[in-house]
Amino acid sequence: MSDDLVLHLVGLKVETIKGAVLVDHVDATLKRGEILGLIGESGAGKSTIGLAAMAYARAGCRITGGSITINGTNLRASTAVQRRNFRGKSIAYIAQSAAASFNPAMTLMDQVCEAPVTHGVMSRPEAEAYARRLFRTLQLPEPDTFGDRYPHEASGGQLQRAMAAMAMSCRPDIIVLDEPTTALDVTTQIEVLALLRDLIREFGTAGLYITHDLAVVAQIAQRIMVLRHGKMIEVGDARQVLEKPNTPYATALVNERRDATHVPLIDPPSDATAVLSIVNLEAGYRAGIPVVKNINISIARGETLAVVGESGSGKSSVARIVMGLLPRWRGDVQLAGQTLAPALAQRPRDVLRRLQMVHQMPDVAINPRQTLEDIIGRPVAFFFNRPKAAIRERVAELLRLVGLPEDFAGRRPGQLSGGQKQRVCIARALAAEPDVIICDEPTSALDPLVAEEVLKLLRRLQDELGLAYMFITHDLGTVRRIAHRTAVMLKGEIIAQGATAEIFSPPFHPYTEKLIASVPEMDTTWLDQVLARRGVAA
Repeated sequence: MSDDLVLHLVGLKVETIKGAVLVDHVDATLKRGEILGLIGESGAGKSTIGLAAMAYARAGCRITGGSITINGTNLRASTAVQRRNFRGKSIAYIAQSAAASFNPAMTLMDQVCEAPVTHGVMSRPEAEAYARRLFRTLQLPEPDTFGDRYPHEASGGQLQRAMAAMAMSCRPDIIVLDEPTTALDVTTQIEVLALLRDLIREFGTAGLYITHDLAVVAQIAQRIMVLRHGKMIEVGDARQVLEKPNTPYATALVNERRDATHVPLIDPPSDATAVLSIVNLEAGYRAGIPVVKNINISIARGETLAVVGESGSGKSSVARIVMGLLPRWRGDVQLAGQTLAPALAQRPRDVLRRLQMVHQMPDVAINPRQTLEDIIGRPVAFFFNRPKAAIRERVAELLRLVGLPEDFAGRRPGQLSGGQKQRVCIARALAAEPDVIICDEPTSALDPLVAEEVLKLLRRLQDELGLAYMFITHDLGTVRRIAHRTAVMLKGEIIAQGATAEIFSPPFHPYTEKLIASVPEMDTTWLDQVLARRGVAA
């Protein structure tokens, strides 16, 4: 075995405790300083392989075949204690959701230092000094004192970098990166991708990069493995897989990503009657420090308005104000000409019914202990007070409407894929028979093929029901696919607003041009070219 070979998977097989095969005889190798990209649709087995590389399987699953060798040690033949000693020390993990991965009651420094001190790699003073070095390398603000912050005092992009620091704190040989930039806006994504790549190069670490975005994996991986239904479909050099895939499925993934940049823009509807209006809105979390200011937005029935901007621009704050979850300092929110009370608790039930929301992460938006009948049926009972038989009938109708079988009513969320869970969230919103749905990044956690299905569903429902959507997103490809009009936000203000075709056509506002230029392309040299244009050494 080569001296620089740090990970060797042979015949890896992972099953559920009921015998369903999740990963079927997968082989993989990883050398020092090398990044292998794992791509495929939801349920392909990407994250399962990433966790299995740590000799770990989620609850209800088990590793039933193959070998997992790190630096010559077969972890499947090791004891539980030996495997725990490898995790964090020799192989580390960066999760998709940084905010959900930190302990809110501990400072970032305490959490970054915990692993090296626990594993005996460093003393606490040495771990703190190394953490500050990592903070500087990752370009975190005020690196000497950044660790004194608690997780809620850092932005999403900063937390993602802090998680990279935590993963690198023991100087591991391998790092598993599970969709680490999916939830980031395009400008922050570039920074994090470049920093992760440089970090892996500097420390000679090997990387397993899990993603559904082919353009992202093109920037960071030397090799790509395409997965489907737990099986290896294709593996090879990144450029070869992206430019000349050898299998029909890999070709379909590449074509889907390429076609996403050539979607015709949607014309605004002719009916301009506003169903939701935001007038001169200003709000903030602390007295005297506005988060959003002078926001003026209107959305017509049957229209989709996309609200785009980088992390911290105020997009989600606007949504929370509209929903009555964040108090406003001044300005009005109007629903069909009726001014809404600022707080959710002050609004009548009919207003609550007409204004619904679909969240970014369905896993945390629906109760895992309830059946789909309970989840979707609750708004029907709450808003319309229907008997049980009528509720059951309405749930079946809503499941059909969002493209799910009626017999799913008895299932729980854990039995569904990511795309199916998001359909359940949409069905729950529709159960209230709303006029407006606020969609907060509803497709960002989904692979391209599933995301396209959800977007088609939203468009169809809009055509059939005349719904108005406020669509919050950082994905400009998604904006082109669904938005009639677009509002671009920067530092709490709208700096450009109009028909999407106009926003995406020159002359651009300089910030809009930066956003458009920051969308990754399926070119393995794209990131270096962008960094060079911005005067950053590759």
